[in-house]
Amino acid sequence: MQNPLAAPIAPLDPSCMDDFDPSSLLVEQALERIRALAAPVAGVERVAIREALGRVLAESVRSPLDVPSHDNSAMDGYAVRAADTGGDLPVALRVLGTAWAGRPFPDPVGPGECVRIMTGAVMPAGTDSVVIQEKTQPGPPNTVRFSERPRARDNVRDAGEDIRRGATVLPAGQRIGPAELGVLASLGTVEVSVRRRLRVAFFSTGDELRSLGEPLEAGCVYDSNRYTLLAMLRAIGAEVLDLGVVRDVREDVERAFREAAAAADAIVTSGGVSVGEADFVKETLEKTGEVGFWKIAMKPGRPLAFGRVGDALFFGLPGNPVSVMVTFYQFVQPALRRMMGEPAASPVRFRVPSASRLRKRPGRVEFQRGVLAYDETGRLTVRSTGGQGSGILSSMHEANCFIVLPLESEGVEPGREVDVEPFGGVTGCAP
Repeated sequence: MQNPLAAPIAPLDPSCMDDFDPSSLLVEQALERIRALAAPVAGVERVAIREALGRVLAESVRSPLDVPSHDNSAMDGYAVRAADTGGDLPVALRVLGTAWAGRPFPDPVGPGECVRIMTGAVMPAGTDSVVIQEKTQPGPPNTVRFSERPRARDNVRDAGEDIRRGATVLPAGQRIGPAELGVLASLGTVEVSVRRRLRVAFFSTGDELRSLGEPLEAGCVYDSNRYTLLAMLRAIGAEVLDLGVVRDVREDVERAFREAAAAADAIVTSGGVSVGEADFVKETLEKTGEVGFWKIAMKPGRPLAFGRVGDALFFGLPGNPVSVMVTFYQFVQPALRRMMGEPAASPVRFRVPSASRLRKRPGRVEFQRGVLAYDETGRLTVRSTGGQGSGILSSMHEANCFIVLPLESEGVEPGREVDVEPFGGVTGCAP
């Protein structure tokens, strides 16, 4: 197999401001190169299901039992033999007793008899359906009248209706969420085998960056990228190593690369991947590792460096805050999820009318920030958050989706349909 990192890197003449750049990879090409290298990490551990939330199953889980384990009532009412309710209504049957959830009725039910039953209680032997309480009336002592003629299996939950014994309930690669925890508990599962946590080192680069709590000098900004990266990495369940802010000094950047590669499965940086004289990330990647690509035909986020340092995959994200989030969600997160053992999945996208005029020039795929909402007619539409500059971080806070405009698009007039990618499909959280 050809090494995806060995593909030739085109000349670096065009500026990141250009809309068409023949040296930039298409989004799909970049994703393919990343997928080729993002293999699941080795290492499996057993954890109690209470500690399994957000982890990825290393082995498939098969059910050791039927769920439910017995035929039971889906409603409060009376367990009857459907054949006994034929003829003219109402029909009166003799009540033998009560079946409670967790306390089955012990005796079989014969012709002309029934049993009062509660939701979840085991169906008494001889009965095959349940008439709900609202369709009955009290009769003479120890009898009840039925105003409804049930069919066999009405209001009955069959044994194994939810899960059959021996069935694969959760496949390997499944991320465990609240529903999966409930399913595991319903099987009596105490522990599961999960992939070890993915270790990701990250840092920001730039002399202008200041950490929170430090005085903000002229020309400096607070480092927001490390906090968005920290949040995005923790949201997918990664074990994070925060290396802080690395100044624009070659030796410092190289030292951070070596430290990160020695400790982590993946490295994520922000800043330093453009063509400025003090942008040392790509230069250091070429020196200490392998470069897969460094420019993508997209906006925001064209200067995205990808490669490898030792055994660690490397993602060098742009420095602008919106570009960091867009490139993380589109490229880094899918790769990290794959490294965690999850199967590859395409983002959820669908088309809706645009309520805004969207400006764009051909040459790059654009991920504009939008707000999905229902209009006054009840139709789902999307509108722009306004300014789409890559430094306007508030646009990510205001938005709930990406508006994905294809490479050849020259903009969109109001009323035209566009592809949208809801944030819920890319920002799923794990502890």
